[in-house]
Amino acid sequence: MTWRADVAELLAEAGVLDVDVADAVADEHVRSAVYQRVVSVAAAAPSRERDRALVATILRDPREMTSKTAVVALVDGVAMRASGPAEFRRWAAGVLPEVDRLATEAYREFIRRRVHDWLFHLAVRDGHVPTAAELAQVTDWMQRLIAEESTSPAVLALLAESGHRRKTRNAAMNRSRSRSVDGSRGRRGAPGDGRGGRG
Repeated sequence: MTWRADVAELLAEAGVLDVDVADAVADEHVRSAVYQRVVSVAAAAPSRERDRALVATILRDPREMTSKTAVVALVDGVAMRASGPAEFRRWAAGVLPEVDRLATEAYREFIRRRVHDWLFHLAVRDGHVPTAAELAQVTDWMQRLIAEESTSPAVLALLAESGHRRKTRNAAMNRSRSRSVDGSRGRRGAPGDGRGGRG
């Protein structure tokens, strides 16, 4: 299958009908925008059966940065919809072998680290309280995301103490204090504010 045919198939499968195939083939910026639409559709699909083939097709793009960015977007989209770490781990095991198509080691490593970050996030969301050593193995980006989203006092305390960046530590500390105030109000009988989040 030619590269033009690959692009045409991606557009058709995602229902992207307002982009000219020739424009997408010729212009990496058009193609990058198309990929974002394609992976958004794929991530929202109820079936994950086509994801490995999709990744393989995207990684045939002549611009590795363009294809890497699209695969990361797919990883993010699938992770945010995963029921838990076990489901996401199975999915990742199915698509990660395709990542070896990337010639640039830094791009391969970036995608694998992104998968690791999301596995950590999903485990925390499911109630796992990580150790400081486990926390140290995830990126600053993921630490900040968890500091902004977690509702676990233990996780927020760990981030406030051991987060890589001051901004992350401060965010976790502020949210931990805010939750303590909310909790004490609740104990005095005042209604809670109903805030919650993924743990």
